[in-house]
Amino acid sequence: MDASNTPTVFSDDDEYDLISNPGHDGSLESSLAGLPSRLQAKDIPEPPPAQAARDKLETVGWSADEIQAFVRKSLNLAPETHSRRTVRIYVDGAFDVFNVGHALQLRQAKLAFPFVHLIVGVFPNELLAQHGYSASWSEMERVEMVRHCRWVDEVITDIPWQLSEEFLLQRRVDYIAIDEGTSVDPNCDKLRVKGYDEIKRIGKVIQTRRTKGFSVTKVPTTGPTTPVMATTLRLAVSCPLPTSGSDSDETPEPKFDIFGIAS
Repeated sequence: MDASNTPTVFSDDDEYDLISNPGHDGSLESSLAGLPSRLQAKDIPEPPPAQAARDKLETVGWSADEIQAFVRKSLNLAPETHSRRTVRIYVDGAFDVFNVGHALQLRQAKLAFPFVHLIVGVFPNELLAQHGYSASWSEMERVEMVRHCRWVDEVITDIPWQLSEEFLLQRRVDYIAIDEGTSVDPNCDKLRVKGYDEIKRIGKVIQTRRTKGFSVTKVPTTGPTTPVMATTLRLAVSCPLPTSGSDSDETPEPKFDIFGIAS
């Protein structure tokens, strides 16, 4: 292909992402008009949460403005930073089984900036097996559960267990989102902590706040033949969960993180 006819992609941290085609006489305004429309985070349609959810789950009621203020403060960013460009944010996990904690963490990631492209990595079965985990649900089902979350823009499975700066560059990821406290929790998988620490050193980690007070996953009445509770607990944490001695199926502060690996 003639290099003179090859479109060039331009990107600036504080400007719109544009595609310039040499030889095209259109103005900046006409170029922008030709791009797909984008909704600001605060304008994304969302059914209001039930009052019971507001009463029990603190994270459900935070507005886009509140989430963005928290992110800017934690990253020490000026209010206008990333105000117009699309920010690419990455979250990963096993998502076995997808729950309200996952959904609300992905909501925080999607609303972290005015314009976000949210990429979610779902660990394939082979990768889980390499690290001593087994999934209750098939890879296809776990991907489908994540894909149908309203906040998700892209789902990928060709992903590493341990995150690195190289992976962020390959996928053009601006930030990863992890739950606050994950990287200092002694129960978290050590290789994943090492990856988190590498990304934190380059200032590319968004801390999302934990969702507390949701129910522990119950054994479904229909589903895979693999015993669900045994594999789910093994998948969720890197060491066994403490026993509470209670018959309640709720836990005020879950001891597993919403990435589905450790917390």
